[in-house]
Amino acid sequence: MTARELDAAGITDPLLRAAYTHCRRLNARHGRTYFLATRLLPADRRPAVHALYGFARWADDIVDSLHSGAGPGERAAALTRLDEGLRRALARHARGDGAPQGRAEERPGHGAPVAGDEPVVLAVADTAARYAIEPDHFGDFMASMRSDLTVTGYATYDDLRAYMHGSAAVIGLQMLPVLGTVTPRAQAAPHAAALGVAFQLTNFLRDVGEDLDRGRVYLPADLLSAHGVDRDLLRWSRATGRADARITAALRAAEALTRAVYREARPGLAMLDPVARPCIRTAYVLYRGILDAIAEDGYAVVHRRAVVPRRRRAAVAAGGLARIAAARLGARHRKRPLPAGYGTRRGPAPAPETAAAVAGRRPGETWPDTKEAG
Repeated sequence: MTARELDAAGITDPLLRAAYTHCRRLNARHGRTYFLATRLLPADRRPAVHALYGFARWADDIVDSLHSGAGPGERAAALTRLDEGLRRALARHARGDGAPQGRAEERPGHGAPVAGDEPVVLAVADTAARYAIEPDHFGDFMASMRSDLTVTGYATYDDLRAYMHGSAAVIGLQMLPVLGTVTPRAQAAPHAAALGVAFQLTNFLRDVGEDLDRGRVYLPADLLSAHGVDRDLLRWSRATGRADARITAALRAAEALTRAVYREARPGLAMLDPVARPCIRTAYVLYRGILDAIAEDGYAVVHRRAVVPRRRRAAVAAGGLARIAAARLGARHRKRPLPAGYGTRRGPAPAPETAAAVAGRRPGETWPDTKEAG
């Protein structure tokens, strides 16, 4: 339950609790894969992850709010309000305005929440203060969000990487203080940034058709043109539902590029706090599995999204639960000797909910608060 997560994190202020709960709902509704992985984190760290994701999701929704009829000017104004609200909230925390609450009372510079702020702003500013997240990461993120209002394509992969620094790499860097590391954070940072980029490249490949409908092509133009593909050919394929060998070849090349970034990110998994590794490893495997699903579906992403089968998701979740048990058992070994009789009836309790049930639950449904699930 959300209440136990908030209690575990020491979040007691009612306004903040409501803000974090709002972010959790955004995560459940929009981030099915990532929400499942987040369930594998210790309960006290989940609210921070929901806050970071919720803020990013809210900004992304503003950019993509075509369904509401909002024009570029309205969306730009909404992004500016969000950015200014976050800057004010971060500044309050830096000054220490208001009475501190919960665990943040041990940290200098914690400011009290202000009722007029967006819930996502309240939660993410509180998270930034608790974990001393670099404020520049949020500035870089908002810069990329603003570019989405005017930029509809990228000539080269280098151009796309510059955009993804703010839209994806900094998300990985924001997560590091929450997850914790067993190495100096600077050593893990490049791998965390690469993982954020790998996840976003996966989304770009999965969402080619939907992005076309929004007038955007995120796959680099030089990669597409190397296989004889341009925007007009993609639009023709989307409109007619017909495949083209040139498009398939370009998408296969984009898949290979994305897999290479996953290889850049992989060494960072072992650098994370052992209790956080199952979450990120599960996200890594599930997101990379989207690439497998794309290939198995014949690279038909211009016409439809590829989906990882529920059975495969369940198997990955089961592996995550097993790693959680191993990590917690290791932590117990480090903290104290094993109690007498361990290994008979004194071992870790079995998970009250199966991995298959966790993997199969729909976004937005109530998730039971199970100890083995985090």
